[in-house]
Amino acid sequence: MKRSACLIFNPVAGQGDSEQDLAKIQEILEPEIDLDIHFTTEEIGADELARAAVERGVEAIIVSGGDGTLSSAAAAVVGSDIPFGIISRGTANAFATALGIPDTIEAACETILQGGTRIVDTADCNGYPMVLLAGIGFEAETVEKADREAKNRFGVLAYIIAGFQQLRQLQSFDVEIETEDKVIKTSAAAVTVANAAPPTSVLAQGPAGIIADDGLLDLTIVAPVNKAAAIAATFHLFQTASTGEAVERSDIGYLRAKQFKITTDPPQKVVVDGELLGKTPVEIKCLPASLKVFVPLTEEVSPLEKLEGLPNLNIEMKETGDKPSE
Repeated sequence: MKRSACLIFNPVAGQGDSEQDLAKIQEILEPEIDLDIHFTTEEIGADELARAAVERGVEAIIVSGGDGTLSSAAAAVVGSDIPFGIISRGTANAFATALGIPDTIEAACETILQGGTRIVDTADCNGYPMVLLAGIGFEAETVEKADREAKNRFGVLAYIIAGFQQLRQLQSFDVEIETEDKVIKTSAAAVTVANAAPPTSVLAQGPAGIIADDGLLDLTIVAPVNKAAAIAATFHLFQTASTGEAVERSDIGYLRAKQFKITTDPPQKVVVDGELLGKTPVEIKCLPASLKVFVPLTEEVSPLEKLEGLPNLNIEMKETGDKPSE
């Protein structure tokens, strides 16, 4: 008997021909998988379709669309133990890239047919699901400038163009970051909290090689003193992401924790998995081992923490209540 799966398909994602994309997916998968196909609409989102599939008790859920569609559907699958397949057709395809999943339809389908599964973490940000990252400050402003028309016209270059436009208005803000065991106060132009992030998500790459299944979130603080320093810091992050090495600039810090409470002055815009969510403050909590994904298995290693050198840095250790080991 063939396997069965619910395929959730976003017909407006990406820049290609959606009918041809769907036909290609069916051509590759249907010889081995019985597909129950559902389309997202303006009225019915991927999250609603995925929740309904979970309630039906499907064997697997496969989603084809951009990062927003994938993130929305994944949130409904969290904790269900139902395998989640990813066929990216968006602008950035960051979710697939972060987990080592090919971003072509043919290779993504083959991953679902032949690849194993990996249980990865997800996160909760102010009650909203997060599979990739939350950006505060610069990144949120950049995503807002990269509108749908620009993404349709320029693709991933829309984010780069918007980023350079945003550099003209670069502003720092005061930020307080609270973890389980410390409170950090500093100033920054961007704060990024990542559950998983590809190298192209440059502002998340303080530690480089972010681990998607370690039960921890990775926070990167970028605090350039001027536009020239911001460009240099961004280029350095791009280099370290490419090499898998941690940053070594004094105006970039990073740390890991199970959860973060972030407050800024003044309040800053927040973007979660490519969608604007609101403004700070935010509380972000890791949900360990909560999503089973069809994915090629890889190993990732990265350092734990670097904060020294950030401007106006103040760190206050908290009482954890842990007793010393015998």
